[in-house]
Amino acid sequence: MGFLEITVIFQTCIISDTRTTTNYKVIKMYVLALSVTSMAVDLLPSSSPSSFVSPRISYVKTNIFSPFSKTQKRRACFILVSVYKDVWRRLPDETTSLLSSSPQRRPRKQRVVHLDHSVDMDELLASIGRTTNEQELFSLMSIYKGRQLSIRFMVSLLSREPDWRRSLALLDWINEKALYSPSVFAYNVVIRNVLRAKQWELAHGLFDEMRQKALAPDRYTYSMLITYFGKEGMFDSALSWLQKMEQDRVSGDLVLYSNLIELSRKLCDYSKAISIFSRLKRSGIVPDLVAYNSMINVFGKAKLFREARLLLQEMRAGGVMPDTVSYSTLLSMYVENGKYVKALSVFSEMNDVRCPLDITTCNVMIDVYGQLDMAKEADRLFWSMRKMGIEPNVVSYNTLLRVYGEAELFGEAIHLFRLMQRKDIEQNVVTYNTMIKIYGKSLEHEKATNLVQEMQNRGIEPNAITYSTIISIWDKAGKLDRAAMLFQKLRSSGIEIDQVLYQTMIVAYERAGLVGHAKRLLHELKRPDNIPRETAITILAGAGRIEEATWVFRQAFEAGEVKDINVFGRMIDLFSRNRKHTNVIEVFDNMREAGYFPDSNVIALVLNACGKLREFEKADAIYKEMEEEGCVFSDEVHFQMLSLYGSRGNFQMVDSLFERLENDPNINKKELHLVVASIYERANRLNDASQIMNKMRERGVLNS
Repeated sequence: MGFLEITVIFQTCIISDTRTTTNYKVIKMYVLALSVTSMAVDLLPSSSPSSFVSPRISYVKTNIFSPFSKTQKRRACFILVSVYKDVWRRLPDETTSLLSSSPQRRPRKQRVVHLDHSVDMDELLASIGRTTNEQELFSLMSIYKGRQLSIRFMVSLLSREPDWRRSLALLDWINEKALYSPSVFAYNVVIRNVLRAKQWELAHGLFDEMRQKALAPDRYTYSMLITYFGKEGMFDSALSWLQKMEQDRVSGDLVLYSNLIELSRKLCDYSKAISIFSRLKRSGIVPDLVAYNSMINVFGKAKLFREARLLLQEMRAGGVMPDTVSYSTLLSMYVENGKYVKALSVFSEMNDVRCPLDITTCNVMIDVYGQLDMAKEADRLFWSMRKMGIEPNVVSYNTLLRVYGEAELFGEAIHLFRLMQRKDIEQNVVTYNTMIKIYGKSLEHEKATNLVQEMQNRGIEPNAITYSTIISIWDKAGKLDRAAMLFQKLRSSGIEIDQVLYQTMIVAYERAGLVGHAKRLLHELKRPDNIPRETAITILAGAGRIEEATWVFRQAFEAGEVKDINVFGRMIDLFSRNRKHTNVIEVFDNMREAGYFPDSNVIALVLNACGKLREFEKADAIYKEMEEEGCVFSDEVHFQMLSLYGSRGNFQMVDSLFERLENDPNINKKELHLVVASIYERANRLNDASQIMNKMRERGVLNS
């Protein structure tokens, strides 16, 4: 083996192991071994130890091996170095093969030394903050153009930069000037910054740029886009991001879907929440207790009571046991929709499974007992709450006050009201509104009026319900002049007049035969100055004023002022009741254009309008689109679609839909068979109708 070869291998050992103290000690051992075997007398110069630990060590000069005069000695040195390499690299001992063949030089990847710890990030951020354009920022960063800073450092820098313009320029410098490898983390940070600044087009552009650079957006990318677009009310855009995520096979998580459901619920877009819940389950994610409880609320708001109740069964089947919140949400749903007997059965089931009660459950059940004229049971439950370890709150007292009032137990109501004051139990505007109504019902008008002054003295400001109750009391007492004076005083004082107050005054004028005054108030709503247009639309629609409501709605929609999904629903209901079918479809199209999902009731009205206008293809398209979006329909919607297919003479579709619905466990089978039989009967297909009826008898559906 040549002299130069030995030198290079020894140098390689030195260079490769200068990063640790341990390796320095090992090399010292080999120097010692060489001296013991008399193979080297003065192997290293006096300054060599420091060179071993220097990160910039140069190759050791070949003359360090000059003491070796014989080939044998040089080989002996080579053998020792080879053994050291074997131990260091943990390779099998192949001394013989190393002696018989020349060593293979493996090119080692140069390790980049970054300056992250020597750069003050706060100072650098402050300097970046003083730049006013892209050129200044590029000039500032030019000293790091050789990528002396790691990509991790650059991503941290981006995340701490508050200005979205500078973060965007910094990303351009990273990609175009410093030529770092594109980083999904860097893009995620910048996308987050532009989303915070509501720069929606830039977010789209950055997403497309990621794709062009062969970067795959990850779950965090999609989660940000979906969440920010959803929070801004741009649900169609949020759902399009969700679709892209699913197409890219990026799995969403429970938190992402739950956030979307909650956003939809807060915006009262219950159909969209149901659609997202369906997507969640299709993606294989198991809903947790919180998600299920949210969906019970959503189904209740969408008036899909059967589906809400079936969720409890689904929860148990999936190993998620319903809790107190599950039952109290279900109870509230039934109470809000006047289904008090159903609520009573849920409460009974709750007791059967020994589910603990909470304050919400007790308050709801006090209300249920009151609505069912079971004042004694309501009273008993209220006074037993403390025994169950539940302290009644102001809602409990207010609910019992209303129960006493409805049962005309005026003495008990007054006693409870004063008891709250004696025991310093909090009273609020609802407490006083309830008592004002009770005094009005007991024909104690002056006491009702005095309560308004009392509540103001206690720092409780009356609201629109307070004033509408007083106006109603004076109207019934034949004191319309006082009611009208109060209404005019409220209007001139700048207090926001809500729909309840307006409608109360309109009814008062109509009851007194002052139709002209009522019409004048309604006419004023066409150009409302002191109330929102949405409120004006709701009042006009409730009063059946089609022309005025239509005019205000169109003006508000064109101005982008219709944000409440219920306004669309009220207009569709108004047009449907007055057989304005073209207008029904017009408002529905406006609703979809604004990004809202219709509920089951709206879809039923729209399908009916399509049928009346003989627009069967549009009806079919709406039905299929909403179903694909995951909307849950009531039975009536399915039956209406069957009737439309029958009216069109498309019995192939009737048979197809009938077969599908027949296998749906949630459909009322008796009503389904009767609807289909009547469709065949109207078409004079009596044999088919007879077969359907026979099938009902065979399956025992007729008696169900």
